[in-house]
Amino acid sequence: MIDLRKTRDSKFPGVIRIILGMIFFITGVMKLFIPMFTEAWLGQLVNAGIPFIAFNFWFVPIIETALGIFLLRGTYSRIASVVIIPIMLAAFYVHIAVDDPALFPLQPKLPIVPVIVMNMAVIILKSGGGSWSQDLKHTIK
Repeated sequence: MIDLRKTRDSKFPGVIRIILGMIFFITGVMKLFIPMFTEAWLGQLVNAGIPFIAFNFWFVPIIETALGIFLLRGTYSRIASVVIIPIMLAAFYVHIAVDDPALFPLQPKLPIVPVIVMNMAVIILKSGGGSWSQDLKHTIK
């Protein structure tokens, strides 16, 4: 069986993981607790025609916050990156489907951010959590 926690003490994936963790933690918390972002998030779901709006309205930000915590700790970084990719594919779709730029506070309407985040997730998927991660402590030397 493949050891999903296996990584090496490399600073590049460690920095990428920490940045990605901060992005997801902050984004999830903003969608849950800051009214401007909560309203924009709801508008994105409605305008993009995403099904199960009430479920996704709560589920996605909670998962984003949890992913941020896992990435910041460096615990199961590869699994977190696998979960991030479909979330970012949906975000890419939302950026394409929604025409209202007011629904994208702090980011461009073009799907630049989802593409960058997906690439960062692929780096973590390939490399593991890198330096400063809990995964590094579980790697057999």
